[in-house]
Amino acid sequence: MNAIIFGAPGAGKGTYSTRMQNQLGVDVIAMGDIFRESVKQNSELGNKVKSYVEKGALVPDEVVVEVLKERLSRIPAGKGFLLDGFPRTIAQAETLQKIAKIDVILMLDVPDQIIVERLTSRRLCKNCGTVYNIRFLKPKVEGKCDKCGGELYLRADDNETVIRNRLQVYKTQTEPVVEYYKKTGIPFIVNVTKSIDQPPEPMVEHMMAELKKLNLA
Repeated sequence: MNAIIFGAPGAGKGTYSTRMQNQLGVDVIAMGDIFRESVKQNSELGNKVKSYVEKGALVPDEVVVEVLKERLSRIPAGKGFLLDGFPRTIAQAETLQKIAKIDVILMLDVPDQIIVERLTSRRLCKNCGTVYNIRFLKPKVEGKCDKCGGELYLRADDNETVIRNRLQVYKTQTEPVVEYYKKTGIPFIVNVTKSIDQPPEPMVEHMMAELKKLNLA
């Protein structure tokens, strides 16, 4: 099964991808992680990515696609993938159609206000990166990581103004891509979050049930 997962920043793409990866036996391909990985490898392709990232410039489509192709080539035959963070433009979507068959689109529909509340109450461990939430996923000791005892902090960009700007950018970028896929006839599975403390497990179960109906799980 090859799938794309769409969702605004803070919608929980990483959470759902990880849980579904375990159940479906697919590779999760997060473009942000791939960029970081390719830069670390210090390869010719990684240096291309690095040259744009260091300037704060958008990585051009042709380089993004090159990075994605390289990552897809490392997936064992017969194993599927769950793609997060790509495509972001119709041009990228059209290119993806030429290099991989997409079986289903997973949509995480989360109201803006819930995302704002979720991200402004998010805390991360400075040491190991574990994510907490002071509203519904609290550490055992306030301000300290359960795993390593590291200090928890609020990311500088986890403030309402920045979050709402990011949400607007996401909508402007993504809505045309979603419309593009609706015209292709590829099935959509939509999950709607109704409260900030809604646990992920029932939504994962819903997505898995829908995938089974499509004979994709």
